[in-house]
Amino acid sequence: MGIWIVLGLVVVAVIAAISVYNGLIAKKNQVENAEASIDVMLKKRFDLIPNMVESVKAYMAHESSLLQELTALRTQVQQDGLSGEKKISLDKQLNTAMSRFNIAVENYPDLKASENFVMLQRTINEAEEQISAARRAYNASVTDLNNAIEMFPSSLFASRMNLKQRELFDIPEQERQNINVGQLFHK
Repeated sequence: MGIWIVLGLVVVAVIAAISVYNGLIAKKNQVENAEASIDVMLKKRFDLIPNMVESVKAYMAHESSLLQELTALRTQVQQDGLSGEKKISLDKQLNTAMSRFNIAVENYPDLKASENFVMLQRTINEAEEQISAARRAYNASVTDLNNAIEMFPSSLFASRMNLKQRELFDIPEQERQNINVGQLFHK
């Protein structure tokens, strides 16, 4: 009778270990899937940037440094083999540059009235919304994985599997600050 109890406990322990291991693998794969979704959405955005730059060059001749920055960031992000942290950093820089670009566009009423530019801007806004949704899914997956890496007993398996915590997508500090609406109207 005692051997059956010990054997039963061993079986339960093995099943629990397999369950924890498989759960960690599933969480890791979910993060990779979410990261791939972000990559797809970012590629869509990056493919739109040259069209945007070309459509505004004539209007924004003296804003050329901003257009060059957008193009340079796009080129950097498209390099293969970037780490997740580097992608996140470049994405933050690109978001900041896009924000400055959108503010600069306000100074060109003819550009804002251009049908091609309006369509391009809608497409970019749609891509930004998709990127935002992909970031939320990524952050949820990363949080789930990070929790599993830190919590007992899965933390024991995570260290043996060499799983590391992943960085969340967040917004740059300057975008967290309140907007000075008065400054927007008094340039």
